[in-house]
Amino acid sequence: MKTASSAPNFNYGYPTPGPQHPTGQEVMNHVFFLSRTGWKQVREEERFDYIVIGSGFCALAFVDRVLQRDPCARILILERGPFFLPEHFQNLPLPYQQTLGGLSETFPWTLSSKTISGRFIQWQHGMVPFFGGRSIMWSAWCPRPTPEEMAGWPEPLIQVAGQYFSEAERLLNVISASDIDKGKTAPPPSLRPIFGTLQEQLTDLLHRELGRIDSATRVMAAPLAVGAPQLHGVDFDKFSTPGPLLALLDHQRRRAEQDAGAPLRIVTECVVTRILQQGGRATALDTTRGTINVADSKVILAMGTLPPTTLVLNSFPQVTQAGERFTAHFISAIVARVPREDYPFHQDIAELELAAIYLAGVDPRTGGQYHIQLTALSDRNPEANAQTAARHMPDVVATATAEQLCSSKEHVVFVCAVLGELDPRNPNNWLRKTEEEDPTTNVLLQVLENENDLSVWDTMDEGTFQALERVLSPRGAQRVEYWHPSANGSGAWQPERPPVEGIRVPGLVHEGSTLWIGEGEEGVVGLDYRPKGVENVYVTGGCLWPTGGSWNPTMTMVGLAQHLADTLVGAPQEAVVMGDRSLEATRADSALT
Repeated sequence: MKTASSAPNFNYGYPTPGPQHPTGQEVMNHVFFLSRTGWKQVREEERFDYIVIGSGFCALAFVDRVLQRDPCARILILERGPFFLPEHFQNLPLPYQQTLGGLSETFPWTLSSKTISGRFIQWQHGMVPFFGGRSIMWSAWCPRPTPEEMAGWPEPLIQVAGQYFSEAERLLNVISASDIDKGKTAPPPSLRPIFGTLQEQLTDLLHRELGRIDSATRVMAAPLAVGAPQLHGVDFDKFSTPGPLLALLDHQRRRAEQDAGAPLRIVTECVVTRILQQGGRATALDTTRGTINVADSKVILAMGTLPPTTLVLNSFPQVTQAGERFTAHFISAIVARVPREDYPFHQDIAELELAAIYLAGVDPRTGGQYHIQLTALSDRNPEANAQTAARHMPDVVATATAEQLCSSKEHVVFVCAVLGELDPRNPNNWLRKTEEEDPTTNVLLQVLENENDLSVWDTMDEGTFQALERVLSPRGAQRVEYWHPSANGSGAWQPERPPVEGIRVPGLVHEGSTLWIGEGEEGVVGLDYRPKGVENVYVTGGCLWPTGGSWNPTMTMVGLAQHLADTLVGAPQEAVVMGDRSLEATRADSALT
């Protein structure tokens, strides 16, 4: 067993006591990340093939894919924040749910006064400034968009996305909610019937009766990034990037020891403030931990949507239109309940059951899209089941409260997180550079709702009410009750639909389009993922979206990041489809032990 804690000359308490107050960050630096000494050496002496800014979904997808094709690729990952959580907060004990929001979210922009004074849309959700980024706190819903739902995208990009969906789902461990308790995860469903009768029957009901929802286009059991490998020994494990990234680092370390690969370098608490350029070619990165010589590296922006746009605005004045388009998803939150006895299958529902269903629709007037993330809960004993229910909740951000469940022991509770497409062509929505001194926050974000947004919002709210009253309530609308929140944070069940002011959430999610990709003269970024007029910088993530649709973007982001990796490494398409994945190698690790 390894017990060394400091250095060969000062260890085991000899000749003097060792460090007495190590921090968690220092432990992680000692084992995984670059220490001050290691960072100095790397910055001054090493060269890299790829410098990746960020440690979230796109960073993992890109790095994993490159190392799959070329284990000797030299890669440096720069993460702006420290280490916070080892995995998704929902996989941790129940109290960790309180880490959502507050100081775990930061806003590196100034919000327009017109935005914060809006009627419904008032602000944009922030960034998660830690190792793993938003992956440690996301909902994990991963639908495949249809070609029709990718309207406004270049046709070659639609085709590429379709080719990579399976690869992205494999990386993220995406599984249909209907398959969670069918022996494809462990332990077997007989030991924990959570996604069972309710999931099967409600999904089937919506399939049969979808035509009764005027604006609905399709429905399916929710695809969730929770299909933990059998090695984990668990049945429901929300995906996040810290574990896989550290597994890749450890795997590359073993490869390097055997002269079979290059070590993966990761440095945390390193903010990139500006990219220096000469003649359109990035030459160096200014960071809070010193300047990095780019040399022959390719720089990969894998840091969300607004931060890379800020970086481009401050670094490449020749890139036109950056920030002049902005999309996102606005939200309605509707909670309802129906008596359990109304369902002909009510006697087959176990003590605790969940269901997760994805329903998409479109506004007939504007063509704007929406979707419902529908979570259904039947819990006869919510006090005893609180820990289990929270651990397996499909969308812990939008779920029933203890008060709602404890007052609904004889009901099925429906929690609807309804996401609508912000008008991608609204000229009043933008991100623009200001004269403030800090180059990481010197941007102004403006988002103003327009008539198209309100039309989509009305359609999606009505579509959700129709789903509940016409389809999910077997005995009709009169059996549906809605949760009406009160001013003191509590609330009550009432038969009337709640007013729009009570269900429309002022914060936007899934921001995008600030560096949208296009063919020819269209777009800020070309189909090669490079900002136009820049040679060796590449963009990933939602900022590439020409239009936002309504579908959850993560899985598509991952697929395009994998395609970028294959493009840069030069892997043939056959290898893309048939090649072994390096993360699978890290899970088994048998070839190197």
